[in-house]
Amino acid sequence: MSNTVLELRSVCKSFASEGENLTIIDGLSLVVQGATKTAITGESGCGKSTLLNIIGGLESPSSGSIQAGPYAVHELDEAGLSEYRTKYLGLVFQFHYLLKDFTALENVMLPAFMAGMKRKEATDRARALLADVGLEARMGHFPAQMSGGERQRAAVARALINSPSLVLADEPTGNLDPANAATVREILFSVVSRYGNTLIIVTHDPETARLADVSYRLQHSGLVAL
Repeated sequence: MSNTVLELRSVCKSFASEGENLTIIDGLSLVVQGATKTAITGESGCGKSTLLNIIGGLESPSSGSIQAGPYAVHELDEAGLSEYRTKYLGLVFQFHYLLKDFTALENVMLPAFMAGMKRKEATDRARALLADVGLEARMGHFPAQMSGGERQRAAVARALINSPSLVLADEPTGNLDPANAATVREILFSVVSRYGNTLIIVTHDPETARLADVSYRLQHSGLVAL
């Protein structure tokens, strides 16, 4: 039985710019196996975040196909994309995007509750995940009462609440000082290993890339294995 979690075939992405087509990604193919950690590096502006957005269904490819488990992502309508992101994906961005009027616990449990999980189950799972990321004592705190590193750790817990097959992380330590960046990096890799999630992380940080099982550099609109 195949353990493939994600397969991209001949994916291209072009944008219209000043009357010309600017090709960011050109004929890119990628296969990602389950429970692995893949790092994608590259120069600023090379298309790393665009690639992650295409995988996440946040942007459409100009051509090519994206198969993620049972989801043909490139063919999904808005309802299908919403289901895909809810049931199959966990997303961690450079900014935490925590809701300021909700506690850490409420922020983490909210996606599960919205996906139909019973409140007690969602709460119990959120508590366990916050403990896993070292925030046992901060569950009742609001984002403004937490440090940048703590907010990002809560965002990691939130990404895992619905037991996603695939976690996409876009420069998750990019806004943090070196000490907090190291903590968040270690926690992210640790918890996805513990729960058996597959991780694709876009990063400019060589220390983060070294923790991955597989690393690629995005250059000349395609991926080069490192």
